[in-house]
Amino acid sequence: MIDKITEINAAINDVVWGWPALILLGFVGILMTLLTKFFQIGHFGHWIKKTIGAIFGEKHVTSHTDDKSISQFQSLCTALAATVGTGNIVGVAGAIAVGGPGAVFWMWLIAFFGMMTNYSENVLGIMYRRKNSKGEWCGGAMYYLRDGLGAKKNCKYIGAILALLFSCFCLLASFGIGNMSQVNSMVGNVEHAFGIPKLATGIFLCVAVGAVVLGGIKRIAVITEKIVPFMVIVYLVGTLVIILKNVTVVPAVFASIFKGAFALKSAAGGVVGAGIATAMKMGFKRGVFSNEAGLGSSVMVHSNSNVKEPVRQGMWGIFEVFADTIIVCTLTALTILSSGVVDLTTGSLTAEAAAVDSNSLMSFAFSKTFGDAGSAFIALAILLFAYSTVLGWSHYGSKACEYLFGTKSVIVYRIIFVAMVLGGSVLSAQLAWDISDTFNGLMMLPNLIGVLVLSPVVMKVTQNYVDRRIHGKKIKPMLSAFDDIQAEQEAAVSEDD
Repeated sequence: MIDKITEINAAINDVVWGWPALILLGFVGILMTLLTKFFQIGHFGHWIKKTIGAIFGEKHVTSHTDDKSISQFQSLCTALAATVGTGNIVGVAGAIAVGGPGAVFWMWLIAFFGMMTNYSENVLGIMYRRKNSKGEWCGGAMYYLRDGLGAKKNCKYIGAILALLFSCFCLLASFGIGNMSQVNSMVGNVEHAFGIPKLATGIFLCVAVGAVVLGGIKRIAVITEKIVPFMVIVYLVGTLVIILKNVTVVPAVFASIFKGAFALKSAAGGVVGAGIATAMKMGFKRGVFSNEAGLGSSVMVHSNSNVKEPVRQGMWGIFEVFADTIIVCTLTALTILSSGVVDLTTGSLTAEAAAVDSNSLMSFAFSKTFGDAGSAFIALAILLFAYSTVLGWSHYGSKACEYLFGTKSVIVYRIIFVAMVLGGSVLSAQLAWDISDTFNGLMMLPNLIGVLVLSPVVMKVTQNYVDRRIHGKKIKPMLSAFDDIQAEQEAAVSEDD
């Protein structure tokens, strides 16, 4: 049975992660960067001030709400909880193991343009969101596909079908990228570090996940806003210790990254010319797995925010990718490459490191510096990272389920989601990652079509915001695609929002 699943998944994976899909992913990011006039660079100071800077200066960004929405900071933490996961540790290690140091360069490149893809998704998510029967905001790719793309001439049914497909793929992906692959990495590293059987860890995680997930988005947001800042800071401190200890080789590390990005042969050997393709594909795939820009996933939690301005939430999307890939993934890569795990002259793993499973490569790098304590540290880091990712993705899956089957179906989904934690604890590591890759790609395709078709909307909303907020023009704000919500939000919006 497992062999058959592996065979079918491999065939689908080759299609959804083929070069046409990767080119589409890059093209959308480049297009949105051009249409917004390189917003991520041109307004760098502004979006930093309005995101991470606002946490310390604007009370409404972090204050809890009495209604069914969550704060902007909670939406970021829940989105980061879903993105800052094993992809930042295991995914980066796997990309380097297969594609060599050069994969890191392509990870950076896709993240740079991915900032504006994620920005665009969140702008559209706020523009096309609506409230459900419980008074909760509902937004995501399925809504801007149905109500945005579907509103175009002769596109009603195309939009509806793509929205349906996206929701189905998201539902499946929540069990892959958001559950099984995360749990698989957790139980494997805990067993390696502490000798605790995988099944025992899986049972414990079922209880820990269920206690939060069954409480809905409010409980998830409260937990993630406490876990995420703590786990990221502690992890970054650990990586910086190793990087500073090996600071003399850092120039050689960067040289290997840029050299490897355009290598003629892959790190694992192979025919001439295969190196660039391998490094690029692994960098793109693992980059997207890590920051999820282009998947349309984090839109579903960003749309629950109490924000009024679509661009304000879009800027949180830029920061999300920046923090996830440019900061966390980069420090993971520098830690691995500076610790002696990789031969910087050839880009290949050392003989000692090659004997280690890629899931444990970061643990191996830490143990070279800290001994057994290093392995324990990474095991605990992965436990927290993956746990928070599972919490975030449970919300994504529940919103897809709600779109497909209605509000009452959500509790059934959550129970199944919690039960599937055990499935992830017994799957083979490679199959868990391969299935996750496939579901990612299946989500990505309809979402990118939606962003591409609705790119003029993003461009107009962005220009409207820049004219009003940055250039001080007195013009009507663009806050929603729907007249009733536009009027409601326009009455509530203020310069402090």
